[in-house]
Amino acid sequence: MVIIGLLAGIVAPQYFSQIGKSSTKVARAQIESLGQALDQYRLDVGRYPTQDQGLNALRDAPANVPQWRGPYLKRAVPADPWGHAYVYQQPGQHGEYDLLSLGSDGQPGGDGDAADVTSW
Repeated sequence: MVIIGLLAGIVAPQYFSQIGKSSTKVARAQIESLGQALDQYRLDVGRYPTQDQGLNALRDAPANVPQWRGPYLKRAVPADPWGHAYVYQQPGQHGEYDLLSLGSDGQPGGDGDAADVTSW
């Protein structure tokens, strides 16, 4: 029993740190995919979706946008790997738009898997 407990104490932290890294990689991949859909929207419409339209404009045609040729996503806008909505800001502070996940804690900033994952 002691040996099993010692092994669990050694292996568990390494296992859980890999889960955090995996979630961060998934968030980066989703942000990249959403960025490509946003770029396609911009090519068709001539601008990125407004802040009010948000990422849902990639799936559902916004009112009064006749150039919309979507849907630009095959499925609904995904939540980040931690179950939070992605943050979309347009105009962005770091580019024409900012797209980010607030990490596992759902709060700005943070370290490790609580760190923000951004499009810039």
